[in-house]
Amino acid sequence: MSDNQLPKEDPRHPGNWAAATRAVRAGQTRGLEQEQSEPIYASSSFTYRSAAEAAARFSGESPGNIYSRFTNPTVRTFEERLAALEGAEACVATASGMSAVLASTLGLLRAGDHIVASSGLFGATASLFANYLPRYGIEVTVVPLTDVQAWRDAVRPETRMLFLETPSNPLTEVADIAALADVAHEHDALLAVDNCFCTPALQRPLDLGADLIIHSATKYLDGQGRCVGGAVCGDAKTVGEQVFGFLRTAGPSMSPFNAWVFLKGLETLDLRMQAHCRSAGVLAEWLAAHPAVERVHYPGLGNHPQHELAARQQSAFGGIVSFEVLGGREAAWKVIDNTRLLSITANLGDAKSTITHPATTTHGRNTPEQRAAAGIKESLVRISVGLEAVVDIRADLEAALAPLKA
Repeated sequence: MSDNQLPKEDPRHPGNWAAATRAVRAGQTRGLEQEQSEPIYASSSFTYRSAAEAAARFSGESPGNIYSRFTNPTVRTFEERLAALEGAEACVATASGMSAVLASTLGLLRAGDHIVASSGLFGATASLFANYLPRYGIEVTVVPLTDVQAWRDAVRPETRMLFLETPSNPLTEVADIAALADVAHEHDALLAVDNCFCTPALQRPLDLGADLIIHSATKYLDGQGRCVGGAVCGDAKTVGEQVFGFLRTAGPSMSPFNAWVFLKGLETLDLRMQAHCRSAGVLAEWLAAHPAVERVHYPGLGNHPQHELAARQQSAFGGIVSFEVLGGREAAWKVIDNTRLLSITANLGDAKSTITHPATTTHGRNTPEQRAAAGIKESLVRISVGLEAVVDIRADLEAALAPLKA
């Protein structure tokens, strides 16, 4: 008897597994070799026992593999595992996080539709919304992430999607997902939530009323900065048919190798996220008391504007800490350049701690007006807290900040 054939009331049935177990086991189907680790199916195409079987596969009459642009066993295992973690009916894996955003918008919207989006979106997402979607007749209105009334006021009859990141990048502002789900559904629109910072280990937006979850698997789902990928999670029709249909046709597909790497990352996701959060909390408290630091942005701090909301909505506060230093861009760059342990790179979610200057990297393509509206100052530094000993991360930052106190 397989796991899925067990009675649903049996605690061993996959539907009853805890999140940590789903992260290790969900989606795996062993082959004839009875392999312990999921194999990489490095095949562009798949064969059929007859012409009739091929015709049935291509027509959709029978399930099975066709072509790795849209059906690959390794990618499917990753999709099923991430869907299980997010509590979703379906997941579509994509070539990058931005491919996931693109597939969600172009796969579900058409000319004349309207998006309400949060300010302070990741730079490439903001650029897509401001510079490219309008070319195809999809208009975008930007509102403050945390102002529910502003979202409500921005909705039009043609609004079909509300799109947000929570916590936001890099200021870690937190949106009220349940309240915004109500706004979206009152107007027959979809709520799409970028869950990159929290992952399902800390936050499950579908449980709060969201319709779509966007992931950059490149970040915490991988966890070691090895591969680029993305994913969209949601229901069987919206994601399993419509977003999948866009991927099948347009082809922003995840490779089998990258899917295998992400599967290995998911196995340790819960443990890693707990460790990231613990160290980030320690660093945030220390930075908040540092004389060269003007302000710290971290939901775990009691003075964070959405601290109580984050405590209700998330199981922990995340691994991203941003802080403003005295002295503007010159001082921020000096701090970054003075680090030795931290890696100067805009990527995040890595086992290695990273440090960057958002105004000139992740949000450098945004206009000065967009950055100002989002509160991204020249003095802002962002740290993705890794898995090194927190005492060593703090020592590196102490040495980097020391010249600013002189």
